[in-house]
Amino acid sequence: MESKIEVLSTLKVDKSSDLYKVVSELNKTLKHQDLMFGLALDDDNKNKMIFTIYRT
Repeated sequence: MESKIEVLSTLKVDKSSDLYKVVSELNKTLKHQDLMFGLALDDDNKNKMIFTIYRT
């Protein structure tokens, strides 16, 4: 069975040490609605993070 992940939205935000907690809570709360959230450091600007919303 093949799993397909679709990017719904991507947003660049200021880096925050607690933002991963928000992403973790969103993942726990909305996984039953086939949504997944990601957070990564921006390769071009280490003071920014990239927040991504996926449909699984």
